[in-house]
Amino acid sequence: MRSMTTHHRSAPRRLFLALALVLGLSAAPALVPPAEAAIGGSFVDNFDWNNTGRWHKADGWTNGGMFNAGWRADHVWHSGGVMGLNLDNASCPSGCSGRPYASGEYRTNDLYSYGRFEVRMKAASGSGIVTSFFTYTGPSDGQPWDEIDVEILGKNTWQMQTNYFTNGVGGHETIINLGFDAAAGYHNYAIEWWRGGTINWFVDGRLVHQENGSRGPLPTRPQRIMMNLWPGTGVDDWLGPFNYSGRRTATYDWVRYTQY
Repeated sequence: MRSMTTHHRSAPRRLFLALALVLGLSAAPALVPPAEAAIGGSFVDNFDWNNTGRWHKADGWTNGGMFNAGWRADHVWHSGGVMGLNLDNASCPSGCSGRPYASGEYRTNDLYSYGRFEVRMKAASGSGIVTSFFTYTGPSDGQPWDEIDVEILGKNTWQMQTNYFTNGVGGHETIINLGFDAAAGYHNYAIEWWRGGTINWFVDGRLVHQENGSRGPLPTRPQRIMMNLWPGTGVDDWLGPFNYSGRRTATYDWVRYTQY
């Protein structure tokens, strides 16, 4: 494995982030409860078009807390075989709680369990922003909060942050040195989630990190596959300050899920 450094946050810091995220994600309109939502099988989506049978665009709300943007469906686009998420200072509907910026979030309709979650993406750069690929379930699905993350922090796009949450408990952040600029071109990122005890993260097919539960129980619940781009507020020590200087865009070439 390449050189990597683990960043640990203080207990108050972790509690703040956990509360902000769970309150924010639960602020989304109620989705289909897991008892009714399908548990999805393997698929490949090349993003040649917006497959509404598989995905939906977040629209008219914000994740709250540290998220300083509201979601607008028109900030998720498909063109030339890629899906893009725009972040700009467009006005946002009242449901976005007066956030000064608008951005895009893309979610699967179905929930997905153990398997390999892969994406080919190009991150946005700039202090104060996050480009993500992750799995999530929580109060909006009528379940406790479980999540597995790939995050590119725009302040240093030569690194990737991994994390996971189980029953709302996170604080498992690890910073991976990529050896390339994630905002300069497309690269493959994968999460391999195994029933019985490990989560593996891969970059361009190379194993870069593993969690085995030694730092806390791993997620167990089926989750949605999600992508978003967002600016932070009140978390400058983590993301760096966000100063708007024009539109930022993250692009995604394809997503693949292989059921285990």
